[in-house]
Amino acid sequence: MKSMKIVWAFLLVLLMAFPCHAALKTIGKSDKLTFDPTNFPPQMKSDWQIMKVKCVKCHTMERTVVSITTGVAPISGQPFDRGATRAYGVKMMRKPDSNMNKQEVKACVDLMNWMLEESAKQ
Repeated sequence: MKSMKIVWAFLLVLLMAFPCHAALKTIGKSDKLTFDPTNFPPQMKSDWQIMKVKCVKCHTMERTVVSITTGVAPISGQPFDRGATRAYGVKMMRKPDSNMNKQEVKACVDLMNWMLEESAKQ
């Protein structure tokens, strides 16, 4: 009987130890395609609030979704990876009408890097 309790306790610990990561989900179609932030971690949800306002000033969110989910930037055809997110962040810092400060750019780059990792898991 004591050994059964130990086995059940062990199984319970195993169930709790497996990471539960939510898949990166999208909603909408065509130029309305965007990410579904429902399963984003709390910090990424606040970064998402910045991204969904700032990035769509110049392009649709569809471009970002395609870049992250395919790993290829749709306009340039270049690989879209962590180096690309950093390069786009620097580009936004230098773009006079981006109206993004350093913290906002960092938040968007961190979010895109997280989404690249989540997309790679799928």
